[in-house]
Amino acid sequence: MAHIPINHPLRPFWRAVSGLCGVFILAFGIMGVMASAGEEFFSRESIWALWLKTNMAFSLLSILLGAILVAGYVIGGDISHWINYYGSWVLLAGGLAGIAVMRTDLNILNWSMVNAIVSLVLGTLILTAGLYDKAGPPEPARPKGALRPGPATPAKG
Repeated sequence: MAHIPINHPLRPFWRAVSGLCGVFILAFGIMGVMASAGEEFFSRESIWALWLKTNMAFSLLSILLGAILVAGYVIGGDISHWINYYGSWVLLAGGLAGIAVMRTDLNILNWSMVNAIVSLVLGTLILTAGLYDKAGPPEPARPKGALRPGPATPAKG
């Protein structure tokens, strides 16, 4: 964690990217709940929302994760950094786990390869946001090259 930049100039951009990812996940979850209403909780039927396969269980998990990411965007600061950093690992691990169980009876979240790819892409974007949106106290402006070693200037006198 020592190499994570603090107050990076692109911090607002990456914070907005994570917020948009959270909005997408939240919207997918809400549309998934509407699309899977009346089906079994762990249905394996062909239910689609925002171009992704879903069921009620996956839709509710998406609403939870999307709401957490959007809340992190709204709160900001280091809380947003930690939510993005650790939330991204959930998406990355979920994408890999989805690939592992896709054609088995363990695919209880009704994933397809598109779901796994979207999860890995969103996880990568949110991880990048988590790495670049760490906040800290403002640093005093230093002149360029103030910390660079250079030739000693001769004393005047």
